[in-house]
Amino acid sequence: MGRYVIRRLLQMIPVFIGSTFLIFFMVYALGDPVAALFGDKAPDPATAARIRKDLFLDQPLWKQYLHYMGQIFQGDFGTAFNGQPVTELMASAFPVTLRLTLVAIFFEIVIGITLGVVSGLRRGKSVDTGVLVLTLVVISVPTFVTGYLLQYLFGVKWGWVRPTVSPDAPLNELILPGIVLALVSLAYVTRLSRTSIAENVKADYVRTAVAKGLPRRRVVTRHLLRNSLIPVITFIGTDIGALMGGAIVTERIFNIHGVGYQLYQGILRNNSPTVVGFVTILVIVFLLANLLVDLLYAVLDPRIRYA
Repeated sequence: MGRYVIRRLLQMIPVFIGSTFLIFFMVYALGDPVAALFGDKAPDPATAARIRKDLFLDQPLWKQYLHYMGQIFQGDFGTAFNGQPVTELMASAFPVTLRLTLVAIFFEIVIGITLGVVSGLRRGKSVDTGVLVLTLVVISVPTFVTGYLLQYLFGVKWGWVRPTVSPDAPLNELILPGIVLALVSLAYVTRLSRTSIAENVKADYVRTAVAKGLPRRRVVTRHLLRNSLIPVITFIGTDIGALMGGAIVTERIFNIHGVGYQLYQGILRNNSPTVVGFVTILVIVFLLANLLVDLLYAVLDPRIRYA
């Protein structure tokens, strides 16, 4: 296992370099950060040249990238156009989005897997049909429609929750945004769990467990569910980074100043240091989440061994 982890960590290095260089190229080569800094006003050529030199933008792109990566390894992600260090923006944004993501993942796991198991064990019956129709509706409705609808019903009309999240973003105020963020992924988790359960319920090891006289609950939880969770864990692992980076719509609806909000502001204002810095951290989150998923395979299925 240790050798496998080391090998995977080494494999992450070229993936990280390739991903971050592509992001850096798209942001800096396809746009002009200095022009964006001045907005609609044309900068003075001398002033623009000085700023480019100070920001290392007068060098070839590969040298800019090496300079930027050197700064990252020193803990410096650059400075936003408002003069605030990007690390300060990260320190305020990532904890909020992390809490929101954990709430969404919780609902995905608990509700999604539960509905998937119930539907898979009753394949072809009315419960199964109802779950499939419900998940199809959830997948078909855009997130911004669901978000505004639930915000109006629970926050404005009925007053059960705050329609917007306060700046400190306490956990109790993130429940409704977490549900909105998780809904589409929850529907996919339900469908994946349902399909996997339906396929494995007639497997030999399940019939053997039933023939031994084991209680139905133990057969489902210890045998059927454990072997059926691998595709679900794969999806959830990749979904962690997607939820953190794709929370722009949800955070805009509920006025949450997290990663999605900062990315939206950075893209809107062409704030290159902010965009590159935040996306670089999200790349690391994706890589670590996928490593964790691979390690969980061996826990769920004893037949999987890593050398």
